[in-house]
This record gives sequence, structure tokens and C-alpha cells, in this order.
Amino acid sequence: MSQFAINVLFVGASFALYIGIAIWAKAGSTKDFYVAGGGVHPVTNGMAIGADWMSAASFISMAGLIAAGGYANSTFLMGWTGGYVLLAMLLAPYLRKFGKFTVPEFIGDRFYSKTARMVAVVCLIVASVTYVIGQMAGAGVAFSRFLEVDATTGLIIAAVVVFFYSVLGGMKGITYTQVAQYIVLIIAYTIPAIFISLELTGNPLPALGLFSDHSASGEPLLAKLNEVVTALGFNAYTAMVDNQLNMVLFTLSLMIGTAGLPHVIMRFFTVPKVADARWSAGWALVFIGLLYLTAPAVASMARLNLMTTIYPDMAGQVENYEEAATNPIAYENRPEWIRTWEETGLITFEDKNNDGNIQFFNPSADFAERGWQGNELEVNNDILVLANPEIANLPGWVIGLIAAGGLAAALSTAAGLLLAISSAISHDLIKGAINPGISEKGELLAARISMSVAIVVATYLGANPPGFAAQVVALAFGIAAASLFPVLMMGIFSKKVNNKGAISGMLAGLIFTLVYIFVYKGWFFIPGTNNLPDTPDNWVLGISPLSIGAVGAMINFAVAFTVSKASEAPPQEIQDLVESVRYPKGAGGAIDH
Repeated sequence: MSQFAINVLFVGASFALYIGIAIWAKAGSTKDFYVAGGGVHPVTNGMAIGADWMSAASFISMAGLIAAGGYANSTFLMGWTGGYVLLAMLLAPYLRKFGKFTVPEFIGDRFYSKTARMVAVVCLIVASVTYVIGQMAGAGVAFSRFLEVDATTGLIIAAVVVFFYSVLGGMKGITYTQVAQYIVLIIAYTIPAIFISLELTGNPLPALGLFSDHSASGEPLLAKLNEVVTALGFNAYTAMVDNQLNMVLFTLSLMIGTAGLPHVIMRFFTVPKVADARWSAGWALVFIGLLYLTAPAVASMARLNLMTTIYPDMAGQVENYEEAATNPIAYENRPEWIRTWEETGLITFEDKNNDGNIQFFNPSADFAERGWQGNELEVNNDILVLANPEIANLPGWVIGLIAAGGLAAALSTAAGLLLAISSAISHDLIKGAINPGISEKGELLAARISMSVAIVVATYLGANPPGFAAQVVALAFGIAAASLFPVLMMGIFSKKVNNKGAISGMLAGLIFTLVYIFVYKGWFFIPGTNNLPDTPDNWVLGISPLSIGAVGAMINFAVAFTVSKASEAPPQEIQDLVESVRYPKGAGGAIDH
């Protein structure tokens, strides 16, 4: 059986499963559509949260970025993991106690203002649309390789599949589909990692293999990797970053952005009790940890495999790495996996010195004495996890499995985001402001129409993303960090912040963060419209657009408290409400109103 047939079999079977679940779990009411009826078991919910959490950015792109940048890009891992702990400890139980369907609904009621609710809707849509661009971009990368179609066709296929199980099933269909997707993606991620860890270190546990000895050379794996990359002009893989302020702010931005993401927060409204929300968070941490403990090993081993594929003399025991680095493989002898990925355009080769060999090194390094005239191989960071089984010569069924897993990761999070967008439009905007008297049937129809429109917009934007999947997702986290996280924290833990403060803070944080991002990434992410090049030399105080969300959050907090102090205190009943939300006992189911 050909590799293409194996890929189609694995991907097609997983898609049939997702659509079948959606038909079985079709939503018949707004409660089913928004919170899956409010009766999801904590273990089931924890697994669904895990799938929602481990997006294309986690599955496809995070390991690729860590592989490319080493310790410097471990911020993605630290930020997303730390953010989940913040969400589980500081927000989830209290929002579940409040007992509404959506994040804007909480903000509107807590700050006794329809305007606050509408501003929250805007913040949610901006963050979620930015996030979903990264998911659709990741789906396009996976489809373009494994179904041998161009990225645009892949996006359309992904959109059709998401349309069926999201629009039909709502949260109920998405929940049970995401359970299946988690099982697919975690198996797809860990099985190749186990094979590769055994091959490189002899240790079947990738997380331990990362700190084991490299079998072919006898050196510690990370020491071996450092020797290889430094011989090619790259920074040492485990080197500390120069700009530690930016690293801290980026990690903080990912953490608090994570805690403010509405599509994950909504998951805690689907369980019967507050205690179940806490148990859901605990189970989700277990399920997420399985992948996140494996990711650094996958990244390191992928980088080493890639380098030693191009420079075979570096694969075993090496006395002189600089000398070994002068003997790359000939382009005509490149392995089959490079030929395959070249067809997608995600690997490109240009023979700059016309010697027929592949020179792959740090573009900023000067190796003119070797006769090299520039780096000749460009490898998209997003492909490393997907290409890992091929680089390591694993069986075809493993490649098919990781194809299904990569697509499951992208589509599971896309579905959660699209549900957050559609509920914000139908429940918060239409029912909350435009037409409060709308019937349940009409609201359900509006939710499905708005989700359909959101899928079309997300597909269009996913075809032209402003960066790698994980980088686009980081922008979304920054927007959520600057706009939603502060107002949620103040809404739960401060009786003093009033409606004027909350609205002013959200707008200040959102506008500041978006303007900073657009200056470097292009206005509304349109290519070529940026005012300044997105390089460290142009960043203010060395703070990148990916890190600015932490600063935006500080501005949000400062503006909210300043405006609240200068205006009237919240009504007594609102202060009593804040007090009651802090105590988990007595919470009912999530309710409509």
C-alpha cells in the first residue's frame, strides 16, 4: 500500500469518526449547543480540554520552534503550561460558580453594563479570530503534505469537516469529538517520539531520553546537539538568551493570555458542579502533561536528526566538528523525505555556490573560507514534527498516524474557538443587545449561521497567516492577556472596580496591544502594511510584538483601577455578588437568562 493510501486511510477514518460523533450528539437546545447540557463528566471534560488546549501550535509548531531556537523558544512550553495552572486555580472554579454560558456574559453581569459585555465580545472575537488563523494555517501545512494537495485545498477540506461537527453538534458535539481527537493526537505524538528516542538514545521514554547519552557517539544528547549546531554557526541549543526582559514578558504574556482564553474557560461551564470544574482542571493537566513532557525531546531529536541528515559525518563519534561540517550531502543524494516536502514548498533549496551540495547553516554566519555563499536550505519550522517519522525512517503507518494527529490537533482547537466566536455573536451580541426577546430556536439558528460565517472568515485568513502557527497563536494570547484576563481577575477578586473602570481598562489594553502588533506585523495582518520591520533593532525596549500582551495587561489593570477610584463605587449588590462568587458552595448549573 502506498504512503498516500495509508495517509488517506488514517485521516479519512478519523474524519468519519468525528462526523459520526457529531450526528450522534447533535445539539437540540441552546444549553446543548453552548455547554453540552451541563452534564459532562470531569474525566471526559478534562480530555476535551486537553484536545482544545493542544492545538496545531502545540502539536505541530511548538516543537518546531523549540527545535529551531532551543532554550530561547522554551518560553512557549513554560508560558502555556504555567497559564493553564493560573486558569485552573484562579478563574475556572469561580466562573463556574457564577453559572453563565459565556465570558462576556459574566463580564456584563459582574460590571452591570451592556457596554462592558459588548466590549468583551469585541475582545473575544479579535483574540479568537487571530487564534483560529494559526489553527487553519496548521491544518493547511498538514493537509498539503499528507493528502498531497495545495494548502488552500487543504484549508477548504478542513473547513468542511469542522463545519459538520461544529455547526451540527455545538459544544455537545465538539466535546465528544474532542475526546476522540485527544486520543488520536496523543497516540500520534508519543508513538513516533518513543521510536525516535529508542533509535537515538536507547531509552523508550522521550522525556528521559532527552537527558540520556546519544547511542552513536556516547555523548549526552544535548551536548552532542550543541556541538553540531555551533559548528554550523548557530547559538548553542541550551544557551541563555541575551534579552531576558523580552523572555520574561513573553512567558508572562503566554501565561495570562492562556488564562484569559474564552474557548477554554467555556469548558468549565459544561460540568454539573464547581467541584467537577476543579477535577476537570486536574485531569486536563494530566492529559496535557503527556504531550508537554514529550515536546522538548521531540524538538531536540528532530533538530539533531535534521542536522546529521545534511551532515552525515556528524552522526557518530566526531573528533573535529568544524571539519565534519565541511562535508554536506550532495543535493542529488538527498533523502526521499526532503524530496516529498519540497513538493509542498515548505522546504526549498537554492545552490548558491553551484557545487551541487546542500550547505545548511546559520544565515548570519560567515563561512566564506569554506567556499559557501549563503545558507541554501530553508526549512519551515512547522514541518519538523510532521516530518520526524520520515526523517527517522519509521514505518508508513506511523506517518499516517501523525498525519491524523496533526489534523486532529488543528481541528479540535479550531472548533472550540469557532464555538466561542459564534456564542459571543448569537448569545451576547444578538440576544444580549440587539434582540433580547429572540426565541431559543432563533438563537440556535443564529449561533449556527454565525459559526458558518466564522468558518469562512477563518479559512480565508488561514490562507495568509502573519507567521508560523505558534507565532500567530502567541499574538492571540497577547491580545487575550491585554484585554480579557485583567477584567476577569478584577471581576472575581476586586469589589472596587466598577463598570467605567472595566470598560476603560479593556479598551486601553486592547488598543495599545493591537497598535503595537500592527505596527510590526501589518495593519489587520495585511502583508506589506507594517510601519516598521519586525526585527529586534526596531522593537521598543527590545519587547517583541509577541510579548507586548503582558505590557497591555499592566496598562489594563492600571487604567481600570485609576478610573474606578475616580468614579463611584459599584452598587452594594454587585459587591455582595463578588463576595459570593469566591465561595464555591451553592453553585447551580450554567443558566440562560
